[in-house]
Amino acid sequence: MDIIQQLQNRSGSKCELCDAKSHLEPHIVAPKDGKSLEDYIFACQICLDQISNTTAMSANHWQCLTTSMWSEVAPVKVIAWRLLNNLSQETWASEALEMIYLEDDILAWAKNGFTINDNDENKVIHKDSNGTILQAGDTVSLTKSLDVKGTTFTAKRGTAVRNISLVVNNAEQIEGRVNGQKIIILTKFVKKS
Repeated sequence: MDIIQQLQNRSGSKCELCDAKSHLEPHIVAPKDGKSLEDYIFACQICLDQISNTTAMSANHWQCLTTSMWSEVAPVKVIAWRLLNNLSQETWASEALEMIYLEDDILAWAKNGFTINDNDENKVIHKDSNGTILQAGDTVSLTKSLDVKGTTFTAKRGTAVRNISLVVNNAEQIEGRVNGQKIIILTKFVKKS
């Protein structure tokens, strides 16, 4: 039995990502070599076009990942994880990323062949406690009262911090002014206003 026949049997002749039933093709999930059935997904042309060109991704199409990410098929989980990471600016994708579970070897595979959709693998992305992407100049509010080191005051929960700046090499830190003092705040204690 050839690979296409095996993939049709495994997938029920449907795209393993979006359930489409036409224009299905095998796709080797990098960096695998295609020697095993477990190196492939069976996907429609729409999915394959966007997998190969992540800058042209349609977020609406990929909401199907909230279902396919639960697949028992390892290469489907790998592709779902990679695509959800590329769509992490979407609230639904960020929430799905928090729920998806990959065993250590599958996660290593997913990370090994992963590229960020803007082709900048070293880009630091700052996200608030809800997973919303933060940008320099945003206003955030504190989700917890924080003792400010080196001072005698506590930044109260709900305090607005305006015109934040991002710590360049640390996605978990931002800078802002509270009570006239410039402080570093952990992103897990803020939400975008």
